[in-house]
Amino acid sequence: MTSDLPPGDELAGVFVRASGLLLSAEAVNTALLLITSTAREVFPDAVGAGITLADRDGRRVTAAATDDVVARADALQYDLGEGPCLTAWKQRAVVRMDDVDREDRWPRWVGAVRGTGLCSALSTPVVAGAETLGAMKVYAAEPGVYGEREERLLENFATQAAVLLANTRTAEDARHVSDRLKDALQGREVIALAKGIIIARDGADERAAFLTLTDLAQHRGTSLREAAEDLVRSTVDRPI
Repeated sequence: MTSDLPPGDELAGVFVRASGLLLSAEAVNTALLLITSTAREVFPDAVGAGITLADRDGRRVTAAATDDVVARADALQYDLGEGPCLTAWKQRAVVRMDDVDREDRWPRWVGAVRGTGLCSALSTPVVAGAETLGAMKVYAAEPGVYGEREERLLENFATQAAVLLANTRTAEDARHVSDRLKDALQGREVIALAKGIIIARDGADERAAFLTLTDLAQHRGTSLREAAEDLVRSTVDRPI
């Protein structure tokens, strides 16, 4: 096992760069690739690093991988339903495989992955609060290259990935709230416009105009907003 690991301030600089990418361009994929490529460089004898997440259908997918061998080893885990990365995800714990030839926890995956040239692996969950978002892993071509220090280092990388993913979800939630707010405001505006049309047309006051619009919605079996939109469309020559 090698102890030639980067100092804390260097890792901090990497994380700042990753956060900057997300904030400036919301390029979460680019940020995850930056984290995995950095992990590949700093872990001893690593032949690749990757991050596994769940897609919108709940299926496990490799969201970022530095090398094809990582994608192949991961795909075997997804197909067979077993492997160190999936175990780390499920158990929310660091999982280390020291030697593929002496490993018996995932017999089908081990048998399938031997031909890829991978000998050892280290996996850790990507956790945000109470939710496990996925798992991060590094693979090596030599046995016995990872120990407790590498475990802590990988956990640091996974923590940064979790921060990026959590921030992305927060931003997405904010956009959804903003869209709903805009939609609600637009609904209020069209209702106000429809009431104005009724006031001008019938000489009614605001309360009477609202009741007229409500009656129209009930008669047509539509929502108040839809009734307002129909009235405005029939009155003006532009779409709402």
